[in-house]
Amino acid sequence: MLHQIKGLHHVTSLASGAQANNAFFTRALGLRRVKKTVNFDAPHVYHLYYGDEHGSPGSVMTYFPFPGAARGRHGAGEVGVTAFAVPVGALGYWADRLAGLGVTGLNRTSSFGQDRLTFDGPDGDTFALVETDDARAPWTGTDVPEDLAIRGFHSASMRLRDAGASAELLRFMGYEETGRDGDMTRFAVTGGNGADVIDIETLPGAPAAEQGAGSVHHIAFAVENRARQLEVREALLDTGWQVTPVIDRDYFWAIYFRTPGGVLFEVATNEPGFDRDEDTAHLGEALKLPTQHAHLRDVLEQRLEPITD
Repeated sequence: MLHQIKGLHHVTSLASGAQANNAFFTRALGLRRVKKTVNFDAPHVYHLYYGDEHGSPGSVMTYFPFPGAARGRHGAGEVGVTAFAVPVGALGYWADRLAGLGVTGLNRTSSFGQDRLTFDGPDGDTFALVETDDARAPWTGTDVPEDLAIRGFHSASMRLRDAGASAELLRFMGYEETGRDGDMTRFAVTGGNGADVIDIETLPGAPAAEQGAGSVHHIAFAVENRARQLEVREALLDTGWQVTPVIDRDYFWAIYFRTPGGVLFEVATNEPGFDRDEDTAHLGEALKLPTQHAHLRDVLEQRLEPITD
């Protein structure tokens, strides 16, 4: 069993437009945009990152907004719900705030003894706010009161037809089963970064998910540094997983592999962080380009959808 993984690093999804996506996360949810860059493989598409003040691992939601992309179809083989942690007693505020902003799909429920508020994102993505004791510091440069603000991720929930092989993978990655609630099985890593929980929702008869706007592209797990990442990679390879070489993503190094249920996993380093090319006070303000795309700046600045902060 691995011990290097400390919880979620980031969650990356697809969207149909940059401006609506930016407004939802910065204005409605009160997160900070910590980086405005482009997709390494499709530089005509933004890669937007939202999180806490520093873009701490375990707090960062990222998006590839492909202009006009068709919505995905939810089903088995995907991350179904991305959940954020909020303080106990905060859900009343959030229900009123989101309803006032026209957010759809609002529903208060309880899962594993924790109160939660589920709601839709602008492309039909499914999110939840979960009340929990969480000592992580929120982003305070917003109109959301500090004592009610999002602390970072709480969990990600995978929808699978059969949980068996993915559950074994999570155990190998250092997660332990901590409980069951209906068709949900919960796994958690001990001594993690606060974003410690993965849920598996078992839906034997569900149709296969189809990716599009509103779909999670992949979830990333956090390791401290490149040395720990290489240890994880070697262990996965030794166990038979097909893992990519290490890829430099400017703000972290990444490896990827596909899970038995179809969800794409990434293992990302905490280093070097989002302040490698911007002062912390000005994260996410300027368009930052990977070195290989720097020569496209003039074209991209004309072609990319304007984002009004």
